[in-house]
Amino acid sequence: MAVSFNHTIVASTDRAESARFYRELLEVAAAPSWGVFTNIQLSDGVLIQFAEPPVEIQMQHYAFLVDDELFDRAYARLREWGVVHWADPQMRRPGEINHEHGGRGVYFKDPAGHAIELITRPYL
Repeated sequence: MAVSFNHTIVASTDRAESARFYRELLEVAAAPSWGVFTNIQLSDGVLIQFAEPPVEIQMQHYAFLVDDELFDRAYARLREWGVVHWADPQMRRPGEINHEHGGRGVYFKDPAGHAIELITRPYL
């Protein structure tokens, strides 16, 4: 069997809020949820499960490869929602996007404080 990525759990302070944020931003569907998880599913079948752990949340980094049209819509939503964003992971270029790797990219934080990246071209 070939290896593929199936799911991950993303720690959140409010799992419903985080799931809604990603659903609306990335235009993905809700998935059946159970127990302590509120789930969304990406178009390639990967399940993202949001949970509220009983410990302090450590920031993680998640990058999503999106097409140009979704990038435009998602970036417009970020600006409409007033989400602070940067062109770089060091957060030195606020309010900008980058044009690296032959595409575009933007960095921002999700409702739980995780560092999120949207890119239109893969690094490799």
